[in-house]
Amino acid sequence: MRIKSARPSENLLEELQSALSHGTVARRVETLRRVTDLFVGNAVDYSDDHIRVFDDVFQCLVEQIETSAKALLADRLAPIAAAPPKIIRTLALDEVIEVSGPVLSKSERLDEATLIEIARTRGQAHLKAISLRRILSEALTDVLVARGNEDVVQSTVGNPGARLSEESLTDLVIRAERDDDLASCIGLRPDLPRHHYLKLVAKASLSVRRKLAATHPELAEEVSSVVQQAAQRVRAAAMTKQTEMARALVKSLHDDGRLNEVQVTAFAEQGKFDETNAGLAALAGVTVETAETMMIESRTEGVLILAKVAGMQWPTVRAIITMREKLSGGPQTDMLTLRDAYEALRSSTAQQVLRFHRMQLGTTAPA
Repeated sequence: MRIKSARPSENLLEELQSALSHGTVARRVETLRRVTDLFVGNAVDYSDDHIRVFDDVFQCLVEQIETSAKALLADRLAPIAAAPPKIIRTLALDEVIEVSGPVLSKSERLDEATLIEIARTRGQAHLKAISLRRILSEALTDVLVARGNEDVVQSTVGNPGARLSEESLTDLVIRAERDDDLASCIGLRPDLPRHHYLKLVAKASLSVRRKLAATHPELAEEVSSVVQQAAQRVRAAAMTKQTEMARALVKSLHDDGRLNEVQVTAFAEQGKFDETNAGLAALAGVTVETAETMMIESRTEGVLILAKVAGMQWPTVRAIITMREKLSGGPQTDMLTLRDAYEALRSSTAQQVLRFHRMQLGTTAPA
């Protein structure tokens, strides 16, 4: 360690003492500049004790100085990983975004608790600065998504270092139904779970269909067919390695005669959409694509139809519906009413509805 660079000179110490005791604002600002130069130039050499001394000095010097000087200090300290923590927190809590912004968006010295506190209490400019950080935890993105305006939300979703919780993703997919830009932003995330991606595509397809049909009513049927084919291509492109593995597992269980209602119930209770969907498709004798389409529809009738064709008991159906509601974020349905409807549904009726559904999709039973 270079002792000479680690200690301020006697002249600077005298100047500091004078500035703190009876110096003018201009004197404080000049002293702050010199102390900042000293710290930034030798930050890697300072011990924790030295950093604590600088922290106390900075805290004293920033009192009663102009905003521009604070903003300059924040801009210079923000990129330094070993910046004094107390002054970093002070700058981050400043109501003036020119002061807090650089620290909120760049400083790795700022602790998670302070970031969440600011995200919960400050305005949109502060939230936007936080959304630009290199890494955002799920707890932090939850607050940004819940409180942020359109600009903040899109900035958060577009940040590759942001981790999005299941709760935030559910909320975002619902909001994306009314916001094409947000839908595109979400859809481009490589970590977006398949069930959210499919719901996003399904809603976007419906929006496109309606717009084109309104513009060219004479081509409504053709437009519907084209959009449906496009959605199927996008769905195929969205196939992830995880989905392929899930389908392969279920196929193996089915081929070996080990796939049953108990296994599908377990998949549903564990929130495994791909496994549940593939298992339901196999037991109902339909393609996974057909089951997937019926599973992501807004109504629950599709699930009831497939389950009835598969000969499932109500507890299994309830587990599948519960999983579906948790993943989609939709309102909870009346299970008693659904149970009565399921028990009243005849297998022959379910088979007829399923055949009609296949005809609409242009699909056949799996080989």
